Amino acid sequence: MVFVPLTDDNPRLLIRYPYVTWSLIAVNVAIYVCLQSNLFFADDDRTAYGFGAIPAVMFGTAELPDDLLAAPHFWPLITSQFVHADVLHLIGNMLFILVFADNIEDSMGHLRFIVFYLLCGAAGTALHVFSMPLSPVPLIGASGAISGVVAAYLLLHPRVKMWILLFGRIPLKVTAFWIILAWAAMQAISAFFGGDDDVGWLAHLGGLAAGVVLTPLFKRGDVPWFGRAPKTIAAGGYGPTFR
Repeated sequence: MVFVPLTDDNPRLLIRYPYVTWSLIAVNVAIYVCLQSNLFFADDDRTAYGFGAIPAVMFGTAELPDDLLAAPHFWPLITSQFVHADVLHLIGNMLFILVFADNIEDSMGHLRFIVFYLLCGAAGTALHVFSMPLSPVPLIGASGAISGVVAAYLLLHPRVKMWILLFGRIPLKVTAFWIILAWAAMQAISAFFGGDDDVGWLAHLGGLAAGVVLTPLFKRGDVPWFGRAPKTIAAGGYGPTFR
């Protein structure tokens, strides 16, 4: 992992509470605790295979066991976003949602943000599935959706300062633009020149691309690009400044 986000200097300006962001974290954690932590079920792999996106199954060249509870046909494009491999996978993804997603929810509004999030995740999963249609391995995790959120953050809040753990170890305060750019470059390098085979790099790239394409369609009209403040003169001075 190139970096782990810790916090950002980016207050919300248009919504008071990021209900969708908090709900996404709660749902992901609840699903992991209930279905994958072995607290209630003995075999957590059944959740990954039943609700993860398995290319061979989605293309009809393989079948799941009849006794396996599974999402219908193309629903794994959505359900796979809420299944995680282990605690570290879950915590890493939830940190990204916690730091980045509330400001994008602020910039889009509650309803538009959840649609944006799910579409980015579905796009990332679809690119992975179509790139390896015979794979019997389930793709799971929120990384595709998160990549779309990170892309939106780059377009809307690139000047924000944030604290990160570089390579998961070195605390550093950086500008969002540079660390996100480096992160995106690492996804591309890993996807095309060989990264960890257990990571769905193309799903990350698909989510990034979807975020770039969809952000103009989902952001509020009064939210400026690239963190630029609109200098609208209001009574007694300038209007609101977006960061």
